[in-house]
Amino acid sequence: MDHSSMKMNNDEHNGHSSNHMKSMNKKFWIALILTIPIILLEPLHGFELFNNKPNIFSEIIVLILGSIIYFYCGEPFFQGAKSEFKNKKPGMMSLITLGITVAYFYSIYAFLANNVLEITSHINNFWGELATLIDIMLLGHLIEMRSISASGSAVDALAKLLPDNAELVDSKGGTKSIPINQIKVSDVLRVKPGEKVPADGLIVKGATSINESLVTGESKLINKGINDKVIGGSINGNGTFELKVTQNKQNSYLSKVMHLIDNAQGSKTVTQNLANRIAGYLFYAALIIAILAFIYWIATKGINFALPIAVTVLITACPHALGLAIPLVISRSTGIAAKNGLLIRNQDSLEKSNKLKYALLDKTGTLTQGQFVLNYYHSFNPQFTDLDILSIAAGLEKQSNHPLAKGVLAKASEQSVEIPDVSDVQQKSGIGLSGTINNQKYQLVSINYVIQKSIEYDPSVFNDVSNQGNSVSFLIQNNQVIGMIGEGDQIKENSPELISYLKQMGIKPVMLTGDNANVAQSIANRLGITDYQAGLLPEDKEKLVVKFQEQGEVLFIGDGVNDAPSLSRANLGIAIGSGTDIAIGSGTDIAIESADVVLVNSDPKSVISLLKLTKKARNKMVQNLWWGAGYNIVALPLAAGILAPIGIILSPMAGAILMSISTIIVAVNAMTLKI
Repeated sequence: MDHSSMKMNNDEHNGHSSNHMKSMNKKFWIALILTIPIILLEPLHGFELFNNKPNIFSEIIVLILGSIIYFYCGEPFFQGAKSEFKNKKPGMMSLITLGITVAYFYSIYAFLANNVLEITSHINNFWGELATLIDIMLLGHLIEMRSISASGSAVDALAKLLPDNAELVDSKGGTKSIPINQIKVSDVLRVKPGEKVPADGLIVKGATSINESLVTGESKLINKGINDKVIGGSINGNGTFELKVTQNKQNSYLSKVMHLIDNAQGSKTVTQNLANRIAGYLFYAALIIAILAFIYWIATKGINFALPIAVTVLITACPHALGLAIPLVISRSTGIAAKNGLLIRNQDSLEKSNKLKYALLDKTGTLTQGQFVLNYYHSFNPQFTDLDILSIAAGLEKQSNHPLAKGVLAKASEQSVEIPDVSDVQQKSGIGLSGTINNQKYQLVSINYVIQKSIEYDPSVFNDVSNQGNSVSFLIQNNQVIGMIGEGDQIKENSPELISYLKQMGIKPVMLTGDNANVAQSIANRLGITDYQAGLLPEDKEKLVVKFQEQGEVLFIGDGVNDAPSLSRANLGIAIGSGTDIAIGSGTDIAIESADVVLVNSDPKSVISLLKLTKKARNKMVQNLWWGAGYNIVALPLAAGILAPIGIILSPMAGAILMSISTIIVAVNAMTLKI
């Protein structure tokens, strides 16, 4: 993937590569240098520097220098205007081109009138204004390009996280250096202390500690050993290890992040579309005001007075800052988010965050750790011991990716029970598992399935175990309960803070879970959640999203796999997952396709960071819209000469300065956005 040239957010800034920036920089310095003799030789309109009196020779020199500035240094604006008119969308470049063209040809006319046609009254030219206008426009354009380059550097920064080469381990244990673009899935790579991990994979030899700050946003070392997942671009600690590559470069974690950033920065938001409409209105408004002002002043004061008025109107109204207002904030916010483990896929949905009324939160893996501890396992059939129940449950869970599986397998390992081979394993979302052991079919299912199928069980035992905060599963053979297991989950450290923040923002939290009511009530009470729904299937959650949407905007936070339908349906869907899961691909495609945002560090506090960042970004967008277009409310009437009767006239150079100041303010304001 080539990310050396990022797609800009509007058509005016397409193709701003490093070569284009160098060319623009060269034109700026040439224009600036040539402006100096123009200012020294030719008085600015209405202001004589050092009382210098022009003569035919100085005016010829100024004409030549001014022509070089206009045709060579003004070329970027001509190209931009050509593109705008080709797309039938005249805008900022068209206005600049119109302004400098009028100034240039009027100055040619003034030269001919004063030196060739020998008109009695002296006509002031606009060489000084033309030169300084192009200087200021080029400078503003350079500042804009560099600001966009800086704020949109997240993709380039991520690409640089990968090393240029990797050490490939051969069958004899030797190594050779290869470029990372030659790495293939199943290759074994050796990573030495302090080196960058070249690809996503599993450790097959050695142990170390790794800095995964690119995923979590926190610079801390994480211990890694055999079969642990590692992410390309993370930094190795003090150990040497070998990894087996599990993802090629195109499907790697960094590649997916870069793709997300590109899409987010390239997508237009509601606010950006508003900015584009404002720019269009401003273009036509400026033309109408300029034409009306020109007609009025040419009738009352003559062309020498009317033309600079019209030019000033067109220059002052240039939507340079307006075109920059929203893209800069989007680029800046997505870059900040990515560096903090917040992968923004849909900017448009984020703009709805200020209207959210309900937050529907999945329990397991979102509010709780999803790291279950098996607290209870018991047989209800004399043919099976308690350890038999544990053994069968472990066999079924061995091929499951559900959080409950880890607790069962950990307890089986602790008790040193033999895990049987299971065939024909099937997993039904929201129901449980089934499989065959020694030609006998077993099911490990939820309370909902037991009730739905009218299978007998002991309610008192179930209530006793579940009231202790355990998720209960029933082991069934031949449609009879032969055993029961109970696992307890731990609330994530920052979940209470998330619930508290949502309440402060006026967003009502609602917990949704497929677990039983007793467990749901226990977790909800500890978190301070008054509204919760238990015993839900994935389709039930989606129906609840639709139901709550009838009353207001809905935020849904889930794990991105079983909750995919709800994430897609919600006004704002946030998938909380593990960074390593995203790196390896467990549920990644579902999460990315379903959610508007993916939180790779699985910390509920990141939702707070996201909502705060979104609110600040929106405020920056509104501020930039005012800076980019609002100043025209005052500037355009002044430029049109509304205060001319009392001697106040906005000159073309002053109009250019106002526009450029607005551009700089917009760029600086966007760059001050922080998480």
